[in-house]
Amino acid sequence: MDSAKQCLINDTVDVRETIRAIEAGRKGIAVIVDSNGYLQGVATDGDIRRGLLAGVKLKDPVTAIMNRKPTKAESRMSQSTIIELLQQSGLEALPLVDADNYVVEVVLLTDLTQEASPGQASGFSSALIMAGGEGRRLLPLTENMPKPLVEVGGMPLIERQVRKVADAGVSRIYIAVNYLAEMIESHLGNGSQYGVEIQYLREEQKLGTAGAVSLITEPLDGPLLLMNGDVFTSINFQYLLDFHLMHEPLMTVAAIDYHVEIPYGVIKTNGAFATRLEEKPSQQFLCNAGIYAISPDAVSRVPQNQPYNMTDLIEQSMAEDAGVAVFPVHEYWSDIGTHTELDKARTELKIVKETLRDLDQHDENAVNIELNHRRAA
Repeated sequence: MDSAKQCLINDTVDVRETIRAIEAGRKGIAVIVDSNGYLQGVATDGDIRRGLLAGVKLKDPVTAIMNRKPTKAESRMSQSTIIELLQQSGLEALPLVDADNYVVEVVLLTDLTQEASPGQASGFSSALIMAGGEGRRLLPLTENMPKPLVEVGGMPLIERQVRKVADAGVSRIYIAVNYLAEMIESHLGNGSQYGVEIQYLREEQKLGTAGAVSLITEPLDGPLLLMNGDVFTSINFQYLLDFHLMHEPLMTVAAIDYHVEIPYGVIKTNGAFATRLEEKPSQQFLCNAGIYAISPDAVSRVPQNQPYNMTDLIEQSMAEDAGVAVFPVHEYWSDIGTHTELDKARTELKIVKETLRDLDQHDENAVNIELNHRRAA
């Protein structure tokens, strides 16, 4: 199906289907039309994440988050005028409409200018993968193998991470190693086979979840992408970078939506008397996903070669005016820290690949879309 058509969705769909349209269309935008094809609004990844932070649910209608007065171009405009409109508006894509506001096309700036394709998070100066943990919760699997080399879908988890970072356009990757470091170094080498440069940060002592940041000696000319070595995710790093650059915090923390179901009726009281009964309520929390965009300023605050945790950096940054931004993750995410989570991730990836094989689809973008759809379902 033409990618422009995949961007078009009806104004009756929910946020979940809007995400799917943005991913499948590969233009960074969903264009919302009525039943006759007339423009009603647009939605971007940023609109969705702002909505999630404001309490919007994935099952809510797209009208809850869409921009009802979007920038648009008229089909009679010249290509140079459309390019100028996109550049002046700071947009990557917009709908092209006729005189009656009927959507004719979805125009992407990079298609018109032949610049680098979207999804390239080249604004990150480099990436750091924290791969020094022992993985005790995965024993006996990790008795003679570091946790990052545990396979998911026939590929070591850390190799998946390196490939994903490389695909996002980040050319330099640091990997913090400690436990059985030589096995990770032997598997990944210098990174040339993945089209990147890999440098290893060898912890002589355990430096906690953030201390290895201080081992980066080269100056950073942009944000650092940092992720834990046990995270399996289909997150779009470009969207994380865009969010970070828009809000300009000291650091941005990716956060997953976590639900806790209480299997009992909860009684609210005032003194000795009951005031309300909530039958089996659920609570919702934003939890740290172990993925961060960190400004050079925040990186410089990590003490040199000392044990230091990411929670310390987060708390220190929150005390500043720039503070900490929270990037809600609606993509697939799993912490491969227990046998239960590992088995679940392996099963889900197997199902997705079998489904796509039946549909004769094999590209990584299709895998990510299907993983995201399973998480949102």
